[in-house]
Amino acid sequence: MAESAGGRRLLRVVILGGGFAGLTAARTLRSVPVEVTLVDRTNHHIFQPLLYQVATAMLAPTDITAPIRWILRKQRNTRVVMAEVHSVDIVRRIVLLDGDVEVPYDFLIVATGSRHAYFGHDEWEADAPGLKSITDALNMRQRFLMAFEEAEKCEDAAARAAWQTFVVIGGGPTGVELAGMLPEIARGALRSDFRRIDTRQTRVILLEGGPGILVSFPQELSLRAARDLAELGVEVRTNALVTRVEQDAVFIGDDRIATRTVFWAAGNVSSPLGSWLDAPLDRAGRVEVEPDLSVPNHPEVFVVGDMAAVVQDGKLVPGVAPAANQEGRTAAKNIARTIEGKPRRNFRYVNKGNLATIGRSRAIAEFGSVHFAGRLAWVMWLGVHIMYLVGFRNRLSVLLQWGYAYFTYQRGARLIVEAKTDNQSPSTG
Repeated sequence: MAESAGGRRLLRVVILGGGFAGLTAARTLRSVPVEVTLVDRTNHHIFQPLLYQVATAMLAPTDITAPIRWILRKQRNTRVVMAEVHSVDIVRRIVLLDGDVEVPYDFLIVATGSRHAYFGHDEWEADAPGLKSITDALNMRQRFLMAFEEAEKCEDAAARAAWQTFVVIGGGPTGVELAGMLPEIARGALRSDFRRIDTRQTRVILLEGGPGILVSFPQELSLRAARDLAELGVEVRTNALVTRVEQDAVFIGDDRIATRTVFWAAGNVSSPLGSWLDAPLDRAGRVEVEPDLSVPNHPEVFVVGDMAAVVQDGKLVPGVAPAANQEGRTAAKNIARTIEGKPRRNFRYVNKGNLATIGRSRAIAEFGSVHFAGRLAWVMWLGVHIMYLVGFRNRLSVLLQWGYAYFTYQRGARLIVEAKTDNQSPSTG
């Protein structure tokens, strides 16, 4: 076990999760005299804001991922463990991993994120997959591309139309960005690829249960996004609560939409790991943390990122990447301050602005009281996402892919790995 220069054992910090919050926490601790262990169920960090572009064949998985070990390779006080967390014993201060491996800690940072929530209808997931991981994105891409292959084989016009109808459920940033991308690909990149179907007849429907899309943005930007989507050919339906999802249809009350491809972007639920922390949870399963991001009655345990219910000025801090980064940094700094005998500081979220892209040369931007939309917002969106990608190779690759797609209207990652997905019949080709 590592020791400090004075011969005393270094305090052990265990970080669960290698997303934005967990990775930022680990990096912040690089110069702190502690022994850091970062545990993640995968070996890679995902740049989640661009995950939908993997799902729509714009980018390859390697464009938005980087090995966690590579990212932290120069941090001599940090080791990475690829494992599944089975439980947390907050009394003994032990994290139990698969294979009955016990990892002791003096401080614990929980940043295991969230998964898509189906509001009591988990059976819908088989027919309406969500988007949180590379596996999810590849599954979604498979369904999207296979839908056109199946439509090409159809003799029946109604069946062909169902294959060419795509329903996106959820009008938040992920749903809007996904819905805006689908018609661009169908009517542009795929237009000359098929002989029996006209991909310009592809129908994209965005369903939102509330009164408007992108409700975290000012109303004028939300309305602008809805107009942009309509111009792209997306049917936006608000106050449209989904009541049933089946293999060949989506229902809004008695209204049946015939479709063979449904994508879910309607909500999230926190990782179940929060229930092991002896802490109060909100309705979404997030841990209601103290102002310094620690768990009530357990100051050695911090919860950050999508798992944390952080209230500031009477509002919940949004579950976005900048907030996760700031929370991970604050938790790590509070550990350092505790070790140094200094008082901890309360977390304060600094909103640097919001951006959302709707489609080619279309985006909306909010920076405090400054709101704008259009090509300038789109260029800013491109620049911000390039800047925050991990690694020069990823930045260069994404920039080249975007440039190629912009000037040629093509997509470079239209690979179908298997001829069958869960909601589709076997291919004969």
